[in-house]
Amino acid sequence: MPQPSHIHLAYADRFRCIGPACEDTCCQGWTVPVDQASWEKYQRLPASPLRALIDTSILRTPLPEDAPQHQQHPPFATIRMDSANQCPLLTADRLCAIHAELGEEMLSHTCKTYPRIVHSQGGLREESLALSCPEAARLVLLSPDLFIPPHQPELPVPPGHVPDSLTQPAPPPLPPNFAPIRDTVLALVLNRSYPLWQRLFLLSILCRRLDAIARGELKRPVPEFLADFGATVATGALRPAMDSLPGDPKAQLDVVLRLAGLMLHKSNIRPRFVECIQAFTTGIGNGPGSTLESLTAHYNFAHDRYFQPFFRYHPHVLENYLVNTILRCQFPFGKEGMRPAALPEMSREFALLTAQLTLVKGLLIGVAGFHRDRFAEAHVVHAVQAAAKHFEHHPEFLSMAHVLLVESQMEGARGIAVLLRNGTEPTPFSRPAPALPSAETPAPQP
Repeated sequence: MPQPSHIHLAYADRFRCIGPACEDTCCQGWTVPVDQASWEKYQRLPASPLRALIDTSILRTPLPEDAPQHQQHPPFATIRMDSANQCPLLTADRLCAIHAELGEEMLSHTCKTYPRIVHSQGGLREESLALSCPEAARLVLLSPDLFIPPHQPELPVPPGHVPDSLTQPAPPPLPPNFAPIRDTVLALVLNRSYPLWQRLFLLSILCRRLDAIARGELKRPVPEFLADFGATVATGALRPAMDSLPGDPKAQLDVVLRLAGLMLHKSNIRPRFVECIQAFTTGIGNGPGSTLESLTAHYNFAHDRYFQPFFRYHPHVLENYLVNTILRCQFPFGKEGMRPAALPEMSREFALLTAQLTLVKGLLIGVAGFHRDRFAEAHVVHAVQAAAKHFEHHPEFLSMAHVLLVESQMEGARGIAVLLRNGTEPTPFSRPAPALPSAETPAPQP
């Protein structure tokens, strides 16, 4: 089976920073790393007010002499935030002084690429977007045609051009069967003949079976298993069993509340996240004397009256969120599972995906209950962006979320019905989900 040369989900190319028009800033509240190559370029700059500002704002990171070699090293340098916890290199109109005076080529790697997230391995280049950027969140969440690639004519090859493959070491290969597994995952997520929670339930079965094959417990070739799995999905043979699984909104809300509280003492609490949490808690009826039972009643009402009608007409929002998360997290292999000769833990990666969707969906149900009939796309973007900025960039969040699901006994397939099922999900009022281009075939031309 030929390996793909690139994936055709090119939506990250559409992103354009809106600068001072942005309602948030990516230059506040974070530790912003600066790579060694950029540091060295800054040291060669001539004396100037900007050079003086760089010297006082970008600090080398000391590396402990006794740090183990296998331990992840801290960034080479970081930007020291000012008293407002904001990048001191921002101009009065919230633009980057380095970019304005010296050009994009002088930006550090992080500042140049954010919010784009790029994974390159074995001839495959995948790009996603960090939804902590409001404009990236708008692009990903609100585009009903996010996965339809724009036509891009081939550029002529310059005379004397030497391909990178001849001048650079070959990257590590992709894991076995990467392309058909990834294509199966993405096609399932976008299969609107099933309600979203059932697509996730089927995805959990897929991951468990693939883990069993990898461990040698299930003696089947992966391509053969994927073909049979696709046939089972197409016939709907598992629908009766899934329809009989009961939901448990009280247990679901309990997990949402615990997930939302994970990082309260480990991450900076930003005003936009405070607004999101206040809307969520108000929307589920939090107040003096409230109990989990009373909160669940409000939670159910908010889902049925305000959340569900909106997402019935906008089913692409959560689908786009899932696909972007799949690319960002290299699901179902994960970062560790993409390493050469690694044994992926796809069931664990599925639990992490579930935790993220459960948190986002739960917050949106509460936010919908707060805004009621005024609940709109702008509120979705605000909530998802604020949550992404608070949770996704913290290195401990996913591990803590996985522990929470395990302790709650929600990491298995049946936990999916509890975490993601809310009453009856009607057929979406929208055109069918777009056919996702295969990672192995050319993108369709307009």
